[in-house]
Amino acid sequence: MPARRRVVWLPEAAADLDRLRNFLVTRNPGAAARVARQILQGVKLLEKYPEAGKPVQDPPGFRDLFIPFGSRGYVLRYRLSQDKTIVIVRVWHAREERTPR
Repeated sequence: MPARRRVVWLPEAAADLDRLRNFLVTRNPGAAARVARQILQGVKLLEKYPEAGKPVQDPPGFRDLFIPFGSRGYVLRYRLSQDKTIVIVRVWHAREERTPR
């Protein structure tokens, strides 16, 4: 069994989670709780298998983990630091229009 990696959330990623939760909680509190559980399951997957996400070209060195939910899902952008820590950079809904960072 692979060893678990350390996970660090950048402030922008934590703010993304707050934004997504605030959006959902007023519309469907149950869905907000389920999304939170799905995202945390995705992070647990990365702790064991840090290369589970798909590499992205821009910026190089980053990966996207797609977390299915409903008809779409969420994207967790992360990178591995030199000490193999998983750094969660951003989180967004798959339907959100994103500009490269």
